[in-house]
Amino acid sequence: MSLQFLNDETLLTIVLMAVITVVSRSFFFISDAQWTLPHWAQRGLQYAPIAALSAVVIPELVMTQGVFIHTVLDARLYGAVAGATYFFWRKGVGNAVLGTIVCGMAVYLPLHIGLGW
Repeated sequence: MSLQFLNDETLLTIVLMAVITVVSRSFFFISDAQWTLPHWAQRGLQYAPIAALSAVVIPELVMTQGVFIHTVLDARLYGAVAGATYFFWRKGVGNAVLGTIVCGMAVYLPLHIGLGW
């Protein structure tokens, strides 16, 4: 394996990125003062898991290798409908996100593996 890409600029970039990461993450430990997030930030962080999950799932749901799905015989569509149905049935409370994933996969896997969709 050749390490031709590992020149001085690359090493400097890696070291500086590591330093910035360590410093920015250690501000929470350095400060002795008690601090809290503003209410709007706390409220916004409640939506972070579902936003991240949507950002990963939605493109995979509607596209395959950059092309939109053109058939209804795609197991992903039925898994998504089952997961969304479970989420809205639970009204988003409790372990609704985990249940959504489990329910969606319980529909997706038999269709994908069993029927080859």
